[in-house]
Amino acid sequence: MTQATDITPKLAEFEARIGRGEKIEPGDWMPDDYRKQLIRMISQHAHSEIVGMLPEGNYITRAPSLRRKMVLIAKVQDEGGHGQYLYHAAETLGISRDEMEQALLAGKAKYSSIFNYPTLNWADIGMIGWLVDGAAIKNQTMLAHCSYGPYSRAMVRICAEETFHQRQGKEMIVKYAQGTPNQRQMAQDALNRWWWPVLMMFGPHDSDSPNSEVLRRWGVKTQSNDTVRQLFLDEVVPELMAIGLQIPDPQLHFDAENKHWKHGPIDWAHFWQVVKGNGPMNKERLAARNQAHDNGAWVRDAVTAYASRK
Repeated sequence: MTQATDITPKLAEFEARIGRGEKIEPGDWMPDDYRKQLIRMISQHAHSEIVGMLPEGNYITRAPSLRRKMVLIAKVQDEGGHGQYLYHAAETLGISRDEMEQALLAGKAKYSSIFNYPTLNWADIGMIGWLVDGAAIKNQTMLAHCSYGPYSRAMVRICAEETFHQRQGKEMIVKYAQGTPNQRQMAQDALNRWWWPVLMMFGPHDSDSPNSEVLRRWGVKTQSNDTVRQLFLDEVVPELMAIGLQIPDPQLHFDAENKHWKHGPIDWAHFWQVVKGNGPMNKERLAARNQAHDNGAWVRDAVTAYASRK
């Protein structure tokens, strides 16, 4: 009874601070569920940045020009940096980097389902930049206003860098769509394969999302999954149509009354299968991360040995 009496005023003040738009900082009191939700969400975001290096990283040696290679190297390097920012933000909540890493390597922690699809041709790199990073920006712009200070501040820098990635990807696809018949077909093929997984990136409808209610109550998320998905749709559909690409959704239409583009039904059964580890590249992505971790053991051992001598 004493514990409940002690916590209730703290919770009320905590929620009042969020209502006033204040940031919650690492040393502040916070509910255990708030801390747990943030650890889950931020670590998942960090894992996504690290695993997200894989679909594009294997194309660095196959870039069609030196300029494209330099751009891709810089982008993959940025994603690794984003993962570092986010791991640091999660560590402020009392979880260690090793704990987060072990959860990923064991397949217990999740990362964005979008990175469990293969990159089959060079145009995929452009489509990831334009659509995948564009979708990420929509989510991350929202998170830049979240209630937890370290996460919010990390998002500000990440969004700035992701904007360059999105522009680079769009530039590539626009060139291919206006290029040779083969280049145009490559761009269309990439769009056909990435369109639906990108729409799934925003997560299920909020009524089907077990975490959305508490995340919005405590200011971690400030918009619903469907709202952010709609913002993305209204932006990219006219742009894709303007360069002559065909969006692979026969039910896509413009709602003149509400002035929004409306998509057809999303295959959420497929989405949950990918989340559960049964996507096209789940096993390969996890195996690649484990291999990288094993190959880097000597570096960790060397750093530990050096630190112990001080």
